[in-house]
Amino acid sequence: MKIEYLQQGDGPGIAVVTGEEKVITDTRSALDLAMTVKYEAGAARIAIDKRLICEDFFILSTGVAGEILQKFINYRLKMAVYGDFSRYTSKPLHDFIYESNQGKDFFFVATQEEAIRRLAEAE
Repeated sequence: MKIEYLQQGDGPGIAVVTGEEKVITDTRSALDLAMTVKYEAGAARIAIDKRLICEDFFILSTGVAGEILQKFINYRLKMAVYGDFSRYTSKPLHDFIYESNQGKDFFFVATQEEAIRRLAEAE
């Protein structure tokens, strides 16, 4: 895992997480990432490639996405997941992605650049 720290103007720092292996495999690993980003990198926002997140996250019935989202909100972290979501056919997942993108804490976007932009603009 590699974390690149970006400062966008006067706003909070953004940690861009990249790598080849899954970083988020369950709620505990997501919380570990959150604490690493918050306390070691000093960032309050995370941009992460969807390839670094376990597939259970995208199967809403597992509850993984909801648990992770709740932990991030509790710790006042915002996250943008970027990548291709077109292969997912689940209506609940599409609805979850749509609703998340209407909010201000959690985003699903196509590119890393868009993830950084959305996080920089989020209140």
